[in-house]
Amino acid sequence: FTKATMVFTPLKNIFGGNKKDDKKMAGKVPESVLKKQATQAKIADQAKQASYEAKQKKRQDKKDAIAAAEKYAAEYKAADDAAIANRREAKAQGGFYVPAQPKVALIIRIRGTIGVSPKAKKIMQLFRLRQIHNASFVKLNESTVRMLRLIEPYVTYGYPSRSTIEKLILKRGFGKLNKQRIPIADNSVIEEGVGSVGIKCCADLIHEICTVGPHFKEANNFLWPFKLTSPRGGFSNKTKLVHFLEGGEAGNRGEEINKLVKRMI
Repeated sequence: FTKATMVFTPLKNIFGGNKKDDKKMAGKVPESVLKKQATQAKIADQAKQASYEAKQKKRQDKKDAIAAAEKYAAEYKAADDAAIANRREAKAQGGFYVPAQPKVALIIRIRGTIGVSPKAKKIMQLFRLRQIHNASFVKLNESTVRMLRLIEPYVTYGYPSRSTIEKLILKRGFGKLNKQRIPIADNSVIEEGVGSVGIKCCADLIHEICTVGPHFKEANNFLWPFKLTSPRGGFSNKTKLVHFLEGGEAGNRGEEINKLVKRMI
């Protein structure tokens, strides 16, 4: 009995004495788990902060876009009122009011690639008119007017109104980002493309094209050439190759380009 007691006592000490140590070991968290938890918490905080800043930026950008649109609307209205006042004053004095020459033209390609001379093909490539019914804006100066006369049999062009430019950009507008054709579905696309020159919303882009501002080149290069459809009612095969002044479709058609664009959007 004494031997059994002597044997039993050490066993009791072994199993009974390690219970506290087991509890201490169970309460400890591995260092790797603690580091992982801290990293995940840091990432979650950064994501939350980034989300908050993005929401604030989006809210501020919306306010800026609305303010820019209102400013441009007031500017357009003042210009229209001034033109009406000048026209009335000239009429009262028995004269005529001659408005300023247009600064921008809209070119639409109406013929394909068959039978195009190399020089005309090169000019249309410079104007980014590589496909039939492609359209693009061009700043009018002596050199571009001379180039337009060389490609008159293959294109039709004219002077777009402000509403036509706005409809083209809003309905058929695509931007060029990283050499890719991206639809302008949000102001963020415009800001990413030409935000470096101060064009951050659609109103800024339309204003820059309409007024041929200092950053017209950047704005026009950002816009992908418009891909229009065949006009409702179509072109006549007999008059398509004839100049517009002779009853055809090609060449300069002045402000009548707005009616054609309306049929092709």
